[in-house]
Order: sequence, then structure tokens, then C-alpha cells
Amino acid sequence: MSQILQLHRYRKHLEERYNRLVERSNDYKYEDESTSDQAAFKAMKILEKLNRVKYLDKDLSNSIS
Repeated sequence: MSQILQLHRYRKHLEERYNRLVERSNDYKYEDESTSDQAAFKAMKILEKLNRVKYLDKDLSNSIS
């Protein structure tokens, strides 16, 4: 059970970080293009991790049920 809770905490952390980076990317879109691009790139990397965690979370939930 602790693995599932740890996975949920990590997923929530990644979602919050992803949302902050997307927001930063949109905020700087017209002011500083390089900062916007860096934030968007980091957000894409976080999204990849988030998708992996979601897959693992789904897989663990199905195996327990």
C-alpha cells in the first residue's frame, strides 16, 4: 500500500509542477521567448514522466483489485 501512496504523492507533485511550468510558459510567451520555450520544454519532460506514473498507477490499481 505504501508504494501506491508514494506513487499518488509523486503524481500530484508532477501535476503541480507541470501546471506551474505551463503557466510560466504562457506568461512569458510575448515577453521573453527563450524563457517561455525553456518552461515549455521542461513541461513536456514532466508530462512524459507523468504519463509513465499514470500508467504504473493504473497497472498497480488493476493488480490489487
